[in-house]
Amino acid sequence: MKFTDGYWLMRDGVDASYATEIVDTRVEEDRFTLYAAARRLRHRGDTLNSPLLTVTCFSPAEGVIGVRATHHAGAADHGPHFALRTGPEGAPSKVHRDGSLLELSSGALSLRVDTAAPYRLDFTADGRTLTSAESRGTGFATTPDGAHHSLAQLSLGVGELVYGLGERFTPFTRNGQSVDIWQADGGTASEQAYKNVPFHLTNRGYGVFVNHPGQVSYEVGSEAVGQVQFSVEDQTLEYYLVYGPSPKEILDRYTALTGRPALPPAWSFGLWLSTSFTTSYDEDTVTRFVRGMADREIPLGVFHFDCFWMRAYQWCDFTWDPEVFPDPEGMLRRLKEEHGLKICVWINPYIAQKSPLFDEAARLGYLVRRPDGSVWQWDMWQAGMGLVDFTHPEARQWYADKLRGLLGQGVDCFKTDFGERIPTDVVWHDGSDPARMHNYYTDLYNRTVFETLTAERGADEAVLFARSATAGGQQFPVHWGGDCESTFGAMAESLRGGLSLGLSGFGFWSHDIGGFEGTPSPEVFKRWVQFGLLSSHSRLHGSTSYRVPWDYDEEAVAVTRDFTRLKHRLMPYLFHAARQAAAHGTPVMRAMLLEFPGDPACHALDRQYMLGDDLLVAPVFTADGTIEYYVPDGEWTHLLSGERVRGPGWRRERYGFDSLPLLARPGSVIPFGSTADRAVYDWRDDVTLRVHRLRDGDSVTTRVPAPDGAPDAVFRTRREGPRVTVEATGAPGRWHVLLPDTDTLLTAAPGTPELSALLDGQEG
Repeated sequence: MKFTDGYWLMRDGVDASYATEIVDTRVEEDRFTLYAAARRLRHRGDTLNSPLLTVTCFSPAEGVIGVRATHHAGAADHGPHFALRTGPEGAPSKVHRDGSLLELSSGALSLRVDTAAPYRLDFTADGRTLTSAESRGTGFATTPDGAHHSLAQLSLGVGELVYGLGERFTPFTRNGQSVDIWQADGGTASEQAYKNVPFHLTNRGYGVFVNHPGQVSYEVGSEAVGQVQFSVEDQTLEYYLVYGPSPKEILDRYTALTGRPALPPAWSFGLWLSTSFTTSYDEDTVTRFVRGMADREIPLGVFHFDCFWMRAYQWCDFTWDPEVFPDPEGMLRRLKEEHGLKICVWINPYIAQKSPLFDEAARLGYLVRRPDGSVWQWDMWQAGMGLVDFTHPEARQWYADKLRGLLGQGVDCFKTDFGERIPTDVVWHDGSDPARMHNYYTDLYNRTVFETLTAERGADEAVLFARSATAGGQQFPVHWGGDCESTFGAMAESLRGGLSLGLSGFGFWSHDIGGFEGTPSPEVFKRWVQFGLLSSHSRLHGSTSYRVPWDYDEEAVAVTRDFTRLKHRLMPYLFHAARQAAAHGTPVMRAMLLEFPGDPACHALDRQYMLGDDLLVAPVFTADGTIEYYVPDGEWTHLLSGERVRGPGWRRERYGFDSLPLLARPGSVIPFGSTADRAVYDWRDDVTLRVHRLRDGDSVTTRVPAPDGAPDAVFRTRREGPRVTVEATGAPGRWHVLLPDTDTLLTAAPGTPELSALLDGQEG
């Protein structure tokens, strides 16, 4: 929200007050509180008829400093609140006072205040200032409608770029944008977003999390071009500055605070096929699709039933349409026994009036109500639908019981659609503030489903396919990008949104291969298949048309088959990246700046990405196969052709549908599994290590996990002069070393502890 009219004036009807002069302090061992007047005090009379802001500075975790600025402290707090993991004793922070100077330190991060000078907060680390809250950095404003907005501004340095704020489809760097953190079902082609996260990071080594689940309004270098402003309609604004200095370290600290992503089961990384949305389907259709994939040797891991597995006008009643699926248990059993598939079904948090569950939920008080006590309803999406009140513990249990019934039939996971259009003219069971609950509802919804799966299937088997999320939602993967068109432009905007979500703490992300709305051309479909199968999770899905590859052309079949098989062979590499996401919040699909923060050319790149640590992927967004992409420093190796590609620099190339830029990083060791027809197998057995351009003296440790939790196989690869040596520990079977530089392939029998070769191709 903008409050000013240019630099000098306020907008009509807006009255703003800013912390101006510190009149008193309260200093404790690990925090301090500033009492800041909103005017310069010339004499005692100036203390009258003027606001006093209370600004508390503290540290919830090492390398993180919080600022809580309050105008009127007596405001009622109805919640909800983000569940932050700060530990029982906070952070090992300390306060140092030297005359008028106050400094709060947490790890390498410090907050400095000169209490004798005009109000100013300086955040510093490693001898440099990261950002500052300057003359308008802390304050509040009232607007013509009487609303009270608490606001903060943090300075932007020259060349500083801002990222994140959730899965946003607008330009990748947020500079110059106005962004409202407010859940909306707006597709992927507008400023609205399904996944709104009040967290941003910059290329200057820090991030900022606004601890408020309601609407947070950002002006990112837009109202004041040298400032990031954020405001909430509340009496208090609390934010945490998170130090890195690297982007990965920022995400590590941020997800330690808001929750780490869970590790999805290995089978979820295989190819998912959907019935699509409004298409006509029954068991014969499903069987034809599944057998068609098998006949064409396209490995399939998960089959997804979208909305119309239930009867029209009755979503959600959690009951299979008996006219279309008269024997759901038998059908699911056959799909599992004959094809080894996992099963996903679509759900949402709404109960249509025609559903028998509506009367039951209304009678039990499980639906959200209006202030007059009536059930909140509307006709958008489902006729007369109500909304499950997940603030009611018994409603959560009731909803979970319906899911358990489906799990008992053979369902393995759920697509948790919707959760964005949450009304604010309602009363929640636990008394939550409706404005704060609008964004937060998705957390309760997805948490309920995820915890049900965890309880019934085990923590290592729980996975969602979720559309909505807010801060902390990364704990319940996987999320997909929502409703996009079936065009190259929509494919690019989807990637842009996914990279933004990854910079907001989400480790796993997917999208509708081929696009959702409309029907893609064969060219769009084939290029999207490549991109989709080089994503963390891969699902073929559409709206009014099927996404089986033979509906496009025979080449689409080959592309789908080949890239699915490639992904399966990359599973030891991908699952290691997945474990990094679960342990540290580093996304599987990474914006280039995450891996190359020191290369300014990478800072704005949003049409290519790193898949894990070592694979550069540049999807093709043109019908004729032309592409421009950037290669960072070093001699990279094309994974599909073996071509050497030297950076830094831009390349313009053309690719057929059997390939795209997929480059292995110099000095990387990429483990390839032995099996291409499924995602789950013993990735350690018969593994091939592809060793790329090691420099003399390099040593690389590669851990190859096992999907069943067995101990990793560990390989240590080192180069000494012209010799490359690989030492193995824990490899259960034979293993191989491939040196693409010389086309040398070495094979070790089971139990062999070491292989060695010369780079001229002569075996050592």
